[in-house]
Formats: sequence, structure tokens, C-alpha cells
Amino acid sequence: MHQRILMRAKKDPFDVRGPEEAYEGNWIGENNGNLVFSHAAHKLLRTSTARITSTEFKVDLRDADRINEQYDVYVIPLANAFRRSYAHRIELMTKLVERLRIPVVVFGVGVQTDIHGDREYLRPIDDVVSRFVRAALERGPSIGVRGEITAQYLNTLGFSAVDVIGCPSMFLHGDQLRVEKSAPALSTDARVALTVSPYVKSMAKIIASHQARYPNLRYLPQDLKTLGTLLYGDAPQDRGKTSAIPIHTSHPLFTQDKVRMFLDPWTWMDYLAGFDFAFGTRIHGTITALVAGTPGYLFAHDSRTLELARYFDIPHRLMPDVPADVDAAQLYAEADYTGLNTGHRARYEVMRAFLARHDLGNAFDDGDSAARFDAQVRETVFPPAVRPASASSPEELLARIQWLRDRNAALGDDVRELRDQRLRARVRRAVPAPVRRMLNR
Repeated sequence: MHQRILMRAKKDPFDVRGPEEAYEGNWIGENNGNLVFSHAAHKLLRTSTARITSTEFKVDLRDADRINEQYDVYVIPLANAFRRSYAHRIELMTKLVERLRIPVVVFGVGVQTDIHGDREYLRPIDDVVSRFVRAALERGPSIGVRGEITAQYLNTLGFSAVDVIGCPSMFLHGDQLRVEKSAPALSTDARVALTVSPYVKSMAKIIASHQARYPNLRYLPQDLKTLGTLLYGDAPQDRGKTSAIPIHTSHPLFTQDKVRMFLDPWTWMDYLAGFDFAFGTRIHGTITALVAGTPGYLFAHDSRTLELARYFDIPHRLMPDVPADVDAAQLYAEADYTGLNTGHRARYEVMRAFLARHDLGNAFDDGDSAARFDAQVRETVFPPAVRPASASSPEELLARIQWLRDRNAALGDDVRELRDQRLRARVRRAVPAPVRRMLNR
């Protein structure tokens, strides 16, 4: 008997989208880090008897009856969903969950506030979060959260059925994880990967100094807007602008062809496996490096990044404690992966128990299911990294222009069809009812 799983995810792990299509349809879900944890969750749950369907992030209350009929469980992997700017989406998700009669599993949700866990900042979303958690707990034994800050927050709201399970992305290889330094020290010719949250402006001087010091530095952005900038150049409102953060084509990292963005976790991990070190503010950029076996270091700038770093023993510093003249070589030297490596199996067992408690299968306990997933990854051809348009080959640019031309033609056809439909409807309304009946005979 198959377990029919509906999973909140932007796309399936093997749903291949080219860069232009990924940008237009937002197939990375605003940030390609979303694909890292949703694809890891997909792998964990894809046993030989599981059938997993992605929601494509669609939430339609009219689908409730269909979901109840067609699925056995609704799995909701989430990141920093308990935040002010996401409250309206949590409200809609709650309304859908309240209409479901099947089990609901919330998988790794986190709260977003400052690094000190500012409780007052969260007051405006207390009611929204409480209603969501209550609805989930009425359809499952517990709610899985990313770390202790989120657990404490839910405790203050009166919920005790809270399991700290971290993020599924760290369990992409089950209980296997080993991160080791490839050299005793980081040299200036080392391959260094940089992650930046564009809104963390204190990264500006750090970016500039490392760009000058490490010729093999590469910036790996994660957000949808930067994908558009890589593909098509600056948006109209940004043309001619400059910034110390790499968000415009004028930035040296763009002009020197040192930017790479990935549309799938697998190509991203393969790329990072060839690096000596990765550091920056992006939690899933750091996790992707670690899962690839590359030493990673996080600058924790809010509660969502800090609690995951603490839970998994990821080497990190609080962003306010990072001096502008910090050097990656210092970070590399101080990074200790002992706790991350030795504690991984115990953390995996916590995740394993959580899945069992929620009656979900585990691919790593299901024969060769996990190995078959990995084999399918190897057999699938995913798009390569997206580079700045200025560094792309003429063939790539021509293909991009042709894609845009074809898409423009298709949109034109859609507009004409819509216009014809409206015209026909207007004509029908103008014809008297008796005449319409006669014409329809």
C-alpha cells in the first residue's frame, strides 16, 4: 500500500527548469536555499511505497476536499516562516490546514527575530502563529522546529508538543556527514566561496577585502532578483547604480565573472565540493557546503541562522562580533568541526524518531531507496551555474534571446485569445436572450 504524500515544495527534485524559466516562474521559491531543505525532505520521505507530490507553493482553500480524498498526509517543510512579513501566508495556510482531515506534519519551522530572541518583536504574530500551531497539533502529535529559540517561543505561547529537529537539509545523506579541512591553513590562492544576504550591509567591507585578497573567490547568490540581474542585467530602476554589496552588474564580482548561481542543490553541491572554504551570512549556503564536505563558516545575523548553527554545531560568529577586517584565513583556523561531525548521528536519530512518531517512512531505513534517489540525481542533467550575462558565450546569449522571443510570441497569443474571448462575451451580452436561444438551437 502506497503512502500518498502532499509536500509543500516549489518543485520536485527532478523537475528540471532552465534559468529563464526558473526566473520567470520563480521556480526557486524566491531563494534557492528553499530547494535545499525541501529536496532533502523529499529524499528522506521517498521510500519504495511513498508517492510524493509537490504543491508548487500553491495554497487554495477550494482544494481541501480534493487533498482529503487524494492524499494520506500533508507534509509542510518550512524555514523562517514565523516572521512578520510572512504572517499573511501563515494565515492562509492555517485556513487550509483547518479544513483537512488527514495528518499534517510541520517539518523544521523557525521563528525570525534578532540574535537575542527579542520576544516583543514577535508579539504582533502571536495569534497567527498560535492558530497555525494549534491546527497542526490537532492533526499530529508534535510540531518540528529548527532550534531552541523557536521551541522557547512556542512554549511561551502555551505549546509543549514541540520537537527540536533542526533542518532536513543537514540529513541529505542520513546519518553520514564528515567535514574536514583539506589543508592546515587557508592560503590566498585557496578556492573560497562567499555568501551574502544583500540586506546585511555590514558585509560590504568584508566583501571588498576578500575580493582583493583571494583571487579564486566566488560569490554564490541565492535570491531571485540576483538571478534576474545575472540573466538580463540590471532592472530599469537599477541601471547605472553602484553598491558595495554585489547586487548590480557594476560590482567588481560581476565584471570579473566571479558570480555563480545554481538552480538545483545537486549542481551547487558538486561545485562547492571543489572548494577549500565557504563563509558568509546565508545559512543554507553554509549548509550546502557542509553537506558537500566543504568546511563552512556562518555569520549568524538573526535568530533563524543562529539557532541552526547552535543545534548542528556549525562554526559561527554573531554578525555584530565580526570585525570589518576579518580574514577568511582566521575563520578557517578557528573553525572546529568536531561537534558537527561527532554529534551528527545523534541528531539524525532525533529526526528519525520524529518521522516514526508521525508515521512517515524513512528512505534510509527502506532498503536501497536512498541510493536509488542518488542514482536518479546522477542520471539527470541539470542546468549549469548561471554566470553574469557579460561573461556568457554568444551561443548562450542567443539562446536566451530566442527564449525571450518565443515567450513573447506565446504571451501575445494568450493576449489575443483573451481579447477574443472578451469580445465574444460582449457580443453575447448585446444579443437579446430570445435571439441567443434561437442561435443556440
